[in-house]
Amino acid sequence: MSLAIRRATVDDAATLSSLCARTFTETFGHLYPPEDLEAFLGEAYTPERQATILGHPDYAVWLLEEDGVAVGHAAAGPCGLPHPEVKPGDGELKRLYVLASHQGCGWGSRVFAEAERWLLRDGPRTLWIGVWSGNHGAQRFYARHGYEQVGTYEFPVGRVRDLEYILRREAA
Repeated sequence: MSLAIRRATVDDAATLSSLCARTFTETFGHLYPPEDLEAFLGEAYTPERQATILGHPDYAVWLLEEDGVAVGHAAAGPCGLPHPEVKPGDGELKRLYVLASHQGCGWGSRVFAEAERWLLRDGPRTLWIGVWSGNHGAQRFYARHGYEQVGTYEFPVGRVRDLEYILRREAA
């Protein structure tokens, strides 16, 4: 098994679309009625939407690949979380997913580190993360990296509204 991390390009839009749908479904699919999950995936993770993100200079995505096959990803960009203390210039880890078959080996931490390095490339700044309130493993992971809960919001998946925690790590 040979794992590697690389920055995704617009040419990876279809791969990223498929991986996003797969990892989201694997992680959270059991929480939603099938029609709500399908509607969400059909809007949030289309190849066209991924190409727009991958082509935007303010966003970056990394792929974790095993022998050239994508098994995880992280995405980062400007903070879009609904918190009154978000300031222009703040960064956000938008997504961090690794297939269950590849979790527990430290690769999620490595992809996360790539995203953080990119977010801090111009120096210290406040970083934000939104995480599902029921994802205790992710909450512990982010707490180990200095993030603290500072708010909540609702994340819509079809008709379902998930309670999400807003996490923040102040600029060093």
